[in-house]
Amino acid sequence: MELTYKKQNVYASADEKERKRIFDYCEGYKKFLDCGKTERECVAETVAMVEKAGYKPYTLGAKIDKGAKLYYNNRGKSLFLLRAGTADIAKTGVRILVAHVDSPRLDLKQVPLYEKSNMAYLKTHYYGGIKKYQWLTIPLALHGVVVLSSGKTVAVNIGEDETDPVFYITDLLPHLSQDLNKKTIGEGFEAENLNILVGGMPVAGEDKNAVKLGVLKLLNEKYGMIEEDFLSAEIQAVPAVKARDVGLDRSLLAAYGHDDSVCAYPEITATLETETDKTVLTILADKEEIGSEGNTGMQCVIIDDLLNEIAKSYGVNPAVLREKSMCLSADVTAAYDPDFASAFEENNVGLVGYGVTMNKFTGARGKSGSNDASAEYVGYLRGVFNKAGVIWQTGELGRVDLGGGGTVAKYIAKNNIDTVDMGVPVLSMHAPYELVSKADVYSAHKAFSAFIK
Repeated sequence: MELTYKKQNVYASADEKERKRIFDYCEGYKKFLDCGKTERECVAETVAMVEKAGYKPYTLGAKIDKGAKLYYNNRGKSLFLLRAGTADIAKTGVRILVAHVDSPRLDLKQVPLYEKSNMAYLKTHYYGGIKKYQWLTIPLALHGVVVLSSGKTVAVNIGEDETDPVFYITDLLPHLSQDLNKKTIGEGFEAENLNILVGGMPVAGEDKNAVKLGVLKLLNEKYGMIEEDFLSAEIQAVPAVKARDVGLDRSLLAAYGHDDSVCAYPEITATLETETDKTVLTILADKEEIGSEGNTGMQCVIIDDLLNEIAKSYGVNPAVLREKSMCLSADVTAAYDPDFASAFEENNVGLVGYGVTMNKFTGARGKSGSNDASAEYVGYLRGVFNKAGVIWQTGELGRVDLGGGGTVAKYIAKNNIDTVDMGVPVLSMHAPYELVSKADVYSAHKAFSAFIK
């Protein structure tokens, strides 16, 4: 028996066949990333995937038969996948996987369009935790939906096709930045200045707001919009970039939205591909980046409703079902970055390439806002993963008292369900272009499969 603990590098432990499986798996993940840059798009992409696998829409109140494969689409922004197992759920409960599919971004304000100095702009309000300066001078795309005055809903997607224009937030040239450089980042980059440039050509014959009018005419031609339709729109600005391999060895993967698609995609694939007699509930949640609020976030009672429907269909007391259930709250964690070593405690941080990372606790400072899983549950999972040959590690969100963060784990755990955080370590988290190891993505898939099996 080895007396000391040492983390394992996935690539170093993998033979050529395993490395090929890792790379092949991530090709599917790259497609998912490029097709799903917003929660609505992630849900739509997942629905298409599960319908091909035989899943059918579920209506609240309908009986759930053993063996059924169902999905509940909550307003197009969160999704619940249910595989009704044959095992006695009074003994095994439900295996729950939950990740979120919203990512930090720039939302358009409700009255966003204005003109200044013969240039047309869109006002934004950032969503989630961002470093504002990172969103300047990068190509942006507009994604979302608009509900027209007629009641018709139209999808917006501009900037992803190679023939599309992109959008842009300007920055001040270094020659004139002496005063700006004296300010802190928070003072120098103000949220109200994150204005997206969308036009610069005036309509002929117009004296006032001629560029703005030109933009409105183009939107009207393409989508049937008038300016008032912005009032009932959800349009987000996201990076107009594709997922790309990184490094000469292609071992890393850069993309927008790893947080938290890098956990959502392995959840989906594990659910679709793993044979199990357990009942599995896989959740793609919205609004995690702003506190899991609203009727599509994990604080919504819809999860209670679905667990009650499962219990009723199986003839089990809902309290017993919850007590026997288990959950992996799959969210990303901070990866150790040697260029910013002082932010981490090296023994207790996820290392890139060393597998999916379990965070027994999250929260800030004195574990505030954390679920903090029990030793018994961590011990159970440790046995599951080790038996299945999953390479995994533990970590936490940076040095004590430096900051920290929260996840949806506490909202699941409050239902008397054993829950722990487990996800892929990410470099440059919440940046417009984040970085992960392909090995860690595949490790997450293997871990989630072992959990539900």
